[in-house]
Formats: sequence, C-alpha cells, structure tokens
Amino acid sequence: MPPITRRSLLAGTAAGAALATSVPLAAKLAQAEPDLSGKSILITGCSSGFGYAGALYYARAGAKVFATMRNTPRPEAEELMAIAENEGLDLAVLRLDVLYDYEIEDAVRQAERDSGGALDVLVNNAGIGITGPVEVQDMEAMQLAFDTNVFGYHRMARAVLPAMRARGSGQIFNISSQLGRVIAPGAGHYSATKFAVEAMSEQLAYELVPHGIEVTIIEPGGYPTEIWKNRNRYNNALKARISPEHAEGYPAMIARMGTETGDGRDTDVDDIPRAIAEIIAMPPGTRPLRRAVHPRFIPQTAINEVSRKTQLDWLGESAAGPWIRAVYD
Repeated sequence: MPPITRRSLLAGTAAGAALATSVPLAAKLAQAEPDLSGKSILITGCSSGFGYAGALYYARAGAKVFATMRNTPRPEAEELMAIAENEGLDLAVLRLDVLYDYEIEDAVRQAERDSGGALDVLVNNAGIGITGPVEVQDMEAMQLAFDTNVFGYHRMARAVLPAMRARGSGQIFNISSQLGRVIAPGAGHYSATKFAVEAMSEQLAYELVPHGIEVTIIEPGGYPTEIWKNRNRYNNALKARISPEHAEGYPAMIARMGTETGDGRDTDVDDIPRAIAEIIAMPPGTRPLRRAVHPRFIPQTAINEVSRKTQLDWLGESAAGPWIRAVYD
C-alpha cells in the first residue's frame, strides 16, 4: 500500500469533489458551511474586524469560541456576549492584550481549563497599522508595530504550544496580509511586520511537523474593517511627533497620514473566517501553508509559488527535507 502523503490526500479530496457534482443542489447547500462542532478556538483582537466576525462565524459553525480583546469590559465585549446568548452560541469573551504576558497566560490557561485540555485552534489576529514613510517612523511607532504584530503572535504561539504538543495535534492561523509579500510605498513598517510574520510562521510550520500541529498563513487584501479608523489614530499621534528634518522630504505622504477611511471597499469581511473555517475542516495533512484571500486582488500568489519551489529545491532533499515536503507536498 503506498504511503499516505499530503499530495495523495489532496488527490483524494479532488476526486471527492468531482463525485460531488452529482449531489443534489439542496445537499450541496447543506454542506456549504463547515461543521466545527467539537473544536475549541481562541482568537485575538475580537473587538472588531476579522476577529469579531470570526468569533461569531466559528461559534455559529458549532465551535467553542474564546473571543479575546484588550481593555475589557467594553461595549464590543458586551455586544458579542449578547449575540451569543440570544443565539445560544458557545462563546466566551476573555481579556487579553497581546503586549502583556500575564494577560496571555491568564486567558490561555482559562481557555484550556474550560476546554478540558489543549486548544484545537489559535487564530492570531490582533494587529495594528501605522503608515507613512519609513524615515518618519520613530522608535515608539516601530516598537509598537513589531510588539503587536510580530511579538504578540510569538507570545501567543508559545502560550498554546506546550499543551498542543503534549496532545499531538493543533492548528495555528496567523493573519498576515498581501503586504506581507508585496510592498507599497508609504506603508510604514506594516509590511516589515507582516514579512516577519510570514517568515516566522513558515519556520514554525516546519518545526511543528513532528508534533502533528499545522500552521496556516492567511493573506487578506483590503477589507472594510476598523483598522482604518484605528490606523488614523496611530498615524495622527505619529504626525504630531515628526520632526521637521524628517518631514520635509515627504509632504504628500505625510499629508495623507491619518485621513484614510477605507471607504469604497465592498468586500465581505466574512471571507477571512470562512476561509479559516474551511481549512480547519480539512483533513490533517492537506491544509495549506498559505491562503490568499480577496475576491479580486491576490498579487502575492506568484511569489508564494516561487517561494514554495525555492524551499523544495533548496532543502527538499536535505536533512530537513521531510519537514519541508510535509508542509508543501
């Protein structure tokens, strides 16, 4: 009997999809939404955007959800809990700021106790954006961006992994961005943080192969979330600190800082939790390392394919080859 590999499982999935063409439409519609019953999922950054939408999406799909956010109590937490109670969802809101180890420890341990053991899924979603030319980004802005977008993901992974490893299974989703693979002038250190997330996540994916834990990087395009309003708050604070000697080179870019609203974006925020739910429901060994998510703009796909080929060509036959191939083949 040939060995079961990621490639053979994917082939089986494709064959199953082909057979499904004969399934009646009503049955197809009934199967459209993944069933996440029995899954325990912890999400960071649930006060708005992908985190808020995801908490409800996964809970409505049957999961036990721990929606975390900083600075509770707050109206967003009360709103989530009210919806959960009204719909009978298994959803709890926990206080967690990814900058603080003690809040991470408290929330993760409580979630593990309530789940009866290791979490099934961590969704690292909490993040911030501070835009503008690189030269005008002072150390306060740079440190906050990396502390939230990169170190926060790292802290969360370290918190959940011991229990996941002891059980021998688990999934980690790290929310990156198109700008984690392509670069837009004036994006501040946002791309730098998301490039770091991409590298850290891929390395983690290889290293967790022996433990049965999978990592997926989600790469959204632009969506109408609160990130625009939050970014403006950070940008305006930075603008007030910029010294003339740094500002004089970029008048047009600096003028736009703190003024973008994200208006005109008609994309569905549920695209991201929908993609994550679909991947959670996939058989182990078939889940992708990366998923680009946007209905129209996914310019990073060519880069992702070149990266895959390069990793396999470079290390596919090395001592690390089994890990590389397990993630990519």
